[in-house]
Amino acid sequence: MAGKVVAILGATGVVGMQMMQCLEERKFPVSRLVPLASERSVGKTVRFCDTDYPVQLATPQAFAGVDIVLGAAGDTQAAELLPQAAQQGAVCIDNSHAFRLCDDVPLVIPEINRQDIACHPRNLIANPNCATIIGLVPTWPLHQAAGIKRMIVSTYQAASGAGMPGLNELVREHRALDAGQDVGATDPFAYQLAYNLIPQIGGFTEEGYTSEELKMQHEGRKIMHLPQFCVSCTCVRVPVMRSHSESITIDFENDISPEEARAILSEAPGVKVVDKPDELVYPMPLDASDQDLILVGRIRRDLSSPQPERSLTFWCCGDQIRKGAATNAVQIAECLL
Repeated sequence: MAGKVVAILGATGVVGMQMMQCLEERKFPVSRLVPLASERSVGKTVRFCDTDYPVQLATPQAFAGVDIVLGAAGDTQAAELLPQAAQQGAVCIDNSHAFRLCDDVPLVIPEINRQDIACHPRNLIANPNCATIIGLVPTWPLHQAAGIKRMIVSTYQAASGAGMPGLNELVREHRALDAGQDVGATDPFAYQLAYNLIPQIGGFTEEGYTSEELKMQHEGRKIMHLPQFCVSCTCVRVPVMRSHSESITIDFENDISPEEARAILSEAPGVKVVDKPDELVYPMPLDASDQDLILVGRIRRDLSSPQPERSLTFWCCGDQIRKGAATNAVQIAECLL
């Protein structure tokens, strides 16, 4: 198989570095890596497959001769640069929010809608939000079995969801508090995160939901091709370093038991059932980190439902840096080979 010239936009960030690791682990055929970043990272090198590559300034000219771009930059930089890369012939797989809801840009979780990859007229393919990926990978096979009606989700999102600044800030706060010091400014968080929870991720909308909370519904409708998909979501930042957790309750069109759900999920791609509550075995962020499976457990009927035989509640955890961002993008790239 011929190797591809692969550029990573935002190569020195948390997700960009993880993309390189996933490319190497999955033995993606890379003939040459082009790490791109902002001016402050130019002059650094990144190591990939035993070769040091110099970080280049992210400009339109840097995409010349590139086959695939993995985007790990923010919305503004992605919106500015990736269409220019696409016009030069590169297929761009973007992790930002810039293109996710564009009608002519597929939004893909390979376990759910890999067939959508075939039609990318703008040479752009969008990677969903990390919490969307973690929640929908186990939801999709259950929907196929029983038909989803509505979903209630609470997410418990790690500090690393805010990138390296989030990780560094949580560590700094703990060190300051352990030393008996005031934490001071808490950027990128609105409040102190250490020993705390912050029930806000993203800006608030008129409906009282945050932008992060609306992504599950809007993106889920597009990914699953379910225009009436309804989700009520609450997103909470928690003092965990890595891996997001989600509590999910689903009302279905048809009967489905916890036993049936466990059997379905045990065969579902990208999912691992971890559900032995009598032995205190259930998904936790520490176990979900540094791997690509979505761990699912605490599967039970929703006793508050008027039709509990058609309602389930479960808990899942996933590494939002790996499967929730980097690996999902690399899986999309593999479908292009």
